[in-house]
This record gives sequence, C-alpha cells and structure tokens, in this order.
Amino acid sequence: MKNSVFFNFLFLLLSKHKSKHIAIFIISILIVFLISSVLFISNSLKKEVFLTLDNQSDFVIQKINSGKILDTPTSWIDDFSSINGVKNTQQRVYGLYYFMPENVYFTIVGVDLFEENSNENLKELLKILNISDFLQNDSMIMGNGIKKIFDKYHYFDSYDFKLFNNDLSNVKIFKDLPKEANLVANDLIIMDINLAKKILNIKENESTDIVLNVPNNLERQNIKEQLILKHSNIRILQKENLKKEYENMFNYKGGIFLILFIVVIFTFILILYQRYSMISSNDKKEIGILKAVGWSIKDIIKLKIIENFIVGFMAFIIGIVISYIFVFIFNAPILKNIFIGFSNVQNDFILNPNVDLSIIVTLFLFFIIPFLSAVLIPVWKISVIDANESMK
Repeated sequence: MKNSVFFNFLFLLLSKHKSKHIAIFIISILIVFLISSVLFISNSLKKEVFLTLDNQSDFVIQKINSGKILDTPTSWIDDFSSINGVKNTQQRVYGLYYFMPENVYFTIVGVDLFEENSNENLKELLKILNISDFLQNDSMIMGNGIKKIFDKYHYFDSYDFKLFNNDLSNVKIFKDLPKEANLVANDLIIMDINLAKKILNIKENESTDIVLNVPNNLERQNIKEQLILKHSNIRILQKENLKKEYENMFNYKGGIFLILFIVVIFTFILILYQRYSMISSNDKKEIGILKAVGWSIKDIIKLKIIENFIVGFMAFIIGIVISYIFVFIFNAPILKNIFIGFSNVQNDFILNPNVDLSIIVTLFLFFIIPFLSAVLIPVWKISVIDANESMK
C-alpha cells in the first residue's frame, strides 16, 4: 500500500473521529499535566535545596544535655581546630524570634562580616551589602516575607526587638533581600553576630552550634570519633546525612503522587479499554470495507495504532507544555506548598526551571504503552472477523 494513501486515510479518520477522541484527549492532558507538574516542582526544589546544602559545612556540632540542645561554648572551636584534617572551624548564631502581631516566627541569623570562611550562601546574599554603612548602626537585612509583614505594620525604617530582660533594641532596616532568594531566605533576618546574640539571649562566649570542614572524605569517620573524644556531650550532623534526609523527603512526597498516578492511569486504561471494546456498527463496517478493498489485518491494526498514537502523543505534549507554563511561569500556586508545607511566614518563592529529560521519556513510556495496549486488543478482535460479517 502506498504511504500517501495510508496517511491520507489516517488524517481523514482523525478528522471524522474527533468527537470520539475529544474526551479521552482532555482526560489524557489532565493526567499528564498533574504528574509532570509534581515532577517539575520536585526536581526544581531538589536542585535548589541540594545546591544550598553543597555550600554547607561538612559537620555541624551541637551541645546536648538529656536530649536537649544547648548553646555551644566558643572555646570548643580551638579544641576542634587542633584535630589534624579539620579546616574552617567557626561558630554559628541563629534562632527564632516571635512576632506577636502575626503569630509567626522569624529566623535571626548572626554573621561575622569579617570572617573569610563564611557560608557561601550567605556570601551570595550579602553581595548587596556595603559593610561600612551596615555597621554604622545596629542594622539588619530581611527576607521578602518579613519585609511584607513589616510594611503591613508600618515598620519602614526600623524595628524594636524585645530582649529577654524586657528592654528594647532598635535595629535599622538596611535592605531587603531579592525575591529570588525566597526559598532559603524568606523568613530570614541577617544581622551582625554580636547583635544577634544580644537579641537571642546567647552569651558572648557561646554560640548556637559549631561547624567545620573535613576536605578528605576518607578521614571523616575517624575525625567524627575524635570530635566525640574531645567532648562526649555533642551531637554531630553530617552534610551527607542531611542530603539523604531531604532526598527521602522528596522521594516520599513524589512517591505518593506516583502511586496516585499509577492508580489513575490504571483506571483510565480500563475505561479506555471498555470504550474501545464497545465498537459501534459503523466502526465494524469501516473495518470490513477496508478488508474488502484489500487492506490486511496488519494494515488495519497499524492504522488504528498510529491514529491513537497521534491522539496520545499530542495529549502528552500539550500536557507537558501546560505543566511547564503552570510551574515555571505561574509558579505552581497551591501545588508547590505540598512539598514545602504552609510555612508560618507566607513564602512566594520562585521555581527555577529544571527539566530532567530522562524522567519525561519514562513518563511518556508509562503513559503511551498502556494507552495503545488498551486500543490494540479490541481492534485486533474486530480485524480478524470476516469482512462480510463485519458489514452486516
């Protein structure tokens, strides 16, 4: 059979059967849209979180007592720095500050602006900073979410933090961070480390925890043991373990949607199979006429498979495109909160495009193969019937 005749008839069939395909076409788009949106959000968040974790120190050391985390003495920095293989040991100061009017918590982070080994993420955020101007007064830089709350209560220039002794500490609002930093800095207040200690009621000779790096991967287990020998009342958090925890979290939430997708696609295929099993008399006559004019069973099955492949493929492409627009242009309203939760400070962060082609190909195969299988069996059953019987 000539290809021109075959494809000519194929497009005639698509035009003739458009009312038959429209419901399946729309449902297919919705299914692909939903699952691809979840995958896009998961991949984007995972990339941003892992980039942030890559810039973190290898070890975080916290002082504990009866399972409770306590402030860590800064004198331990020298103890840990004396261990061979340990680099960039420094204190960290951070904590939560309760903002009563909105019943929310802000995260205060104290930074030593003259510390060369500061966290790479903080260095990136503080590129907007003129240090001399910043240190002239007690000043702070805030995330986009906090800026909106302060504007709501007309704190445009400064804010009075309530200290633990009920005194007030007036801190000037120096600048707000760009919206692009919202994922990690939406509820963040960055200030000088000594001012942060004052507001968080941390003693001058203490810190929230201590961080350090171990450049040689092979030494990390040995150094972990040496850290415990220095001070037994500590908890050690490794960067690799934090990555695994985040990986498990994303896999868990993505896995729930994958299970739902499998259930939905299985139900959809059953409906599709039932729909194509109920072939009308017109469809039977159509197949009978094709057999009568010389079309083989192979040609008829090929025609029906390609017809439905085009429907499925177009639905898949449209679903992926709509999903991309929804996630990376409209920022996936509501759906993205499934992964990050509804934080105490409303977070309107930006999702950066991160599309894994291997996942899209896998999704396509999981979608199109059952889709075509549900069509193939009913068509084959009709195709093997005698042409005269089909046209009765």
